[in-house]
Amino acid sequence: MRDGALVENPVDGLVTLQERTVNLVNQLNMPLVEVSLVLQKHINQLMATLKQHLDATGQQVPATVHTPWPIDSDLSENGGSFTLEKVLDIIDHQRMDILDTLLRVTLVEIDASVIDALLALRQWEHLARTQLAAASGPGQLFSPLDIPEDW
Repeated sequence: MRDGALVENPVDGLVTLQERTVNLVNQLNMPLVEVSLVLQKHINQLMATLKQHLDATGQQVPATVHTPWPIDSDLSENGGSFTLEKVLDIIDHQRMDILDTLLRVTLVEIDASVIDALLALRQWEHLARTQLAAASGPGQLFSPLDIPEDW
């Protein structure tokens, strides 16, 4: 399967994934909630694949692979009153589909292992969860994801 891969070195492939994702999220000015939903979809799919493999082989992986990375618990506890239905009515499904496609196609193109893909998406998940936990109101869910300069 590696014969058709865009990148021979897994690190180069993950850099490609990172660059493409940063560029698209910035170009589309994607809201935090939309990025979070797309990331969670991909993480759930990858985790299902990993779980099947682990169940079949009896192997184990570190918690950093199968569990969301911890965030500062002091950030949470804002208790917003924005319903999930309202959020789902407001999100831009087309924009989310674009990010979804970019992630899926790039992960296939770079031939990333399930673990490499999960770890790459876990860092994005951590960034998004940190910003979600810091949100003090529903409007901040639709603020663009703030990607650090050195990301």
